[in-house]
Amino acid sequence: MPFVLPSYTPPDFSSPALRNAPLAEFRPVEIPGVAPQTFHATSVYPEYFQVAPRRWILLRESRMDCVVVREGEDALSVKEFRRLEPGDRVACGRGERGEEGIYVHETGFEIPRQSGESFAFRTGFSRETPFSVDYDQLYDLLRYERDKGFVLWVLGPAVAFDRDARTAFSALVDAGYVHGLLAGNALATHDVEASLFGTALGMEIYGKRRVPLGHYHHLDTLNRIRGAGGLAAAIAAGLVTDGIMRAVIGKGVPYVLAGSIRDDGPLPEVVSDAYEAQDRMRALARRATTVIALATQLHTIATGNMVSSYAVGEDGQVRPVYFYTVDISEFAVGKLANRGSLTARPILTNVQDFIVTLQRGLLPITD
Repeated sequence: MPFVLPSYTPPDFSSPALRNAPLAEFRPVEIPGVAPQTFHATSVYPEYFQVAPRRWILLRESRMDCVVVREGEDALSVKEFRRLEPGDRVACGRGERGEEGIYVHETGFEIPRQSGESFAFRTGFSRETPFSVDYDQLYDLLRYERDKGFVLWVLGPAVAFDRDARTAFSALVDAGYVHGLLAGNALATHDVEASLFGTALGMEIYGKRRVPLGHYHHLDTLNRIRGAGGLAAAIAAGLVTDGIMRAVIGKGVPYVLAGSIRDDGPLPEVVSDAYEAQDRMRALARRATTVIALATQLHTIATGNMVSSYAVGEDGQVRPVYFYTVDISEFAVGKLANRGSLTARPILTNVQDFIVTLQRGLLPITD
């Protein structure tokens, strides 16, 4: 049965609470980067603002922990605090049920409870949770998204530390299941190290043997790629012959490598300015209809804060944005929910096994 997006149910604006709601108040910014004291902060959910009697506007692109700026009479934008300029009119009010002309709609894609019982075992998630159905649902979702959505991957370096996982992810790129990539210096560096030396941090990515002077390999990798003028130049020169970054660059997939205070080198493509990296990540995050984050806690939380729970198509259709976080640690996937990304779906497993399983489920095996 083909995958079908769940229908979206907008708020009932004829209800007394919303029918009699006041207009949303927009107050001007006076100091660059400083919002009025009673600013409304955005969430991950669809949010509506009454800008004229009986005229509620849905934010088309949102991001958690930002403010809403009125652009003209009928348009709204979401801005980070650092982008505010004097004269910007910012939505104000902390009420979210319409009492201040602002309505946060949490149940547009509400999923019915599987059980009506008030008490049941295993209602949360843990390493004992069955995940088979999650894989089957993800296969169907990705087959749909390959042609109709934007699948954004957030990768930690563990994906490049294993031969089969690295090969499997490259195959997913080639098959069109990767539309954008967010990562750091480590993912790209160790992926390229694997191409040059067959190791990641000096350990063979298949045999797990430590090689002599292997601790130099990632530094030699950085040095060679910097000397070649960057990843694209090294690939064009035949220096890098396989791997994730070769597949991503060869396929023309947009990517962002965000810098870190602990980076070695780094690779020339790494964006060292934190706010520039955030802006570039945001440019891809706002296009995402599905996000899959693998074994990178901080990058996952950062992306989760940039991605809303919904997207609005050119035809005005409101659809959910799916967010999967995959990690072997219960703490890591729980941390994302604690940071406000309430719509993330966790899968607890080794991410190397996850990628190989995903590839086998999506791509036919040929002799």
